[in-house]
Amino acid sequence: MNLSFDIARRYLFGKKSTNAINIISWISVVGVAIGTAALILILSVFNGFEGLISGLFNAFNPDFMVTAKEGKFFEDNPETYNQLMSIDGIDKISKTIEEIVLFQYDQIQEVGLIKGVDENFNDVTSIDSTIKKGEFILFEKGVNYGVPGVGIFNKLGIRMDDGLTPIIAYIPKLKASNAFSKNYNSLVFYPSGTFSVQTEQDYQCVIISLDFAQKLRENTSQIGAYEIKLKPNVDEENVRKSLLAILGDTFYIKNRFQQDEAFLKLMNIEKWVSYSLAGFAFILIAFNLVGCLWMIVLDKKQDISILRTMGFAPRNVQMLFMLEGLFICVIGILIGLVLSTLLYLLQKNFGLISISEGFIINAYPIELRLMDTLIVIVTVLTIGLLASIPGSLRAKSIKAYIREE
Repeated sequence: MNLSFDIARRYLFGKKSTNAINIISWISVVGVAIGTAALILILSVFNGFEGLISGLFNAFNPDFMVTAKEGKFFEDNPETYNQLMSIDGIDKISKTIEEIVLFQYDQIQEVGLIKGVDENFNDVTSIDSTIKKGEFILFEKGVNYGVPGVGIFNKLGIRMDDGLTPIIAYIPKLKASNAFSKNYNSLVFYPSGTFSVQTEQDYQCVIISLDFAQKLRENTSQIGAYEIKLKPNVDEENVRKSLLAILGDTFYIKNRFQQDEAFLKLMNIEKWVSYSLAGFAFILIAFNLVGCLWMIVLDKKQDISILRTMGFAPRNVQMLFMLEGLFICVIGILIGLVLSTLLYLLQKNFGLISISEGFIINAYPIELRLMDTLIVIVTVLTIGLLASIPGSLRAKSIKAYIREE
């Protein structure tokens, strides 16, 4: 093994009979380096977007959301609320309600979602941090306000500098009082700001006060969810058990990521599909390694025959060229790690690759993770070792040198 290791090292760095083989060897190293760096950076960019979107979810999603398993709404029981507030680890609870409505601003109409929230909502979430224009104000000096997402804000053509044109929300009545009465309820409010969390909420949601939303539904005793903020350094699982003990199995209890589980799973699938496609591209790069080792075997054919004559076993010859391929991969990986780290630092600190206007950031987010780096290293080594097999088998088949008398 030690002899195979030493010979493989000399074959890689030593002079070949043809200069082209040296060039091809280092082209193989460069190919492995570029492939390694590309795989690491692809995963890092997806990690960056995942971290960015998770941060936005953290600003809009509470630590826990409690909703009914049957129906959209449930009775707001003060006794239940007080029991929940008494749970060790719960900081604040916000009562919220959501309903599909028709919005009208000036002459433009759009279907969207109205979200009624109480005074604790801003403390339970970090909605203030997502405000892009104006302020988060829902009621002031006897006037009702709303905060639309940037998508619905643009679709309705809302003008923040126009303080006279209101937003009108329409919702069908559950029961009409008589044949001549209107079959819908409507409420008027004014935009006070706009928020963005880069999800579908941006394109359909308008936040108003809970009382206002209940008035629109003509039902002040029902809510849609308890949104819960936990105290710092609290065991979530213990709080979940306490919630289940009070609420029973008639409610869903979802943490931050379960509230957008489908979206995060889809993003994770996209990440590994992209990695797989890049991995297939790296397999094409590995064909260069196959050709490189094959040419080294042909170049060192006489040396191999002499080694066989001296008692070098066929399996040792095969191991020699497997190590040769491994050396090329390891050197390429090391260069790729340096290259990817350099590009990562440039993108992280200087925004090397920018994003077009209209997004919440001006450069691609990036996050380097140790586990992903280890996965890339294992992937590259595995492909490199597989690419070394044809050349090593060819070297193994070379016969010992026999001198004719």
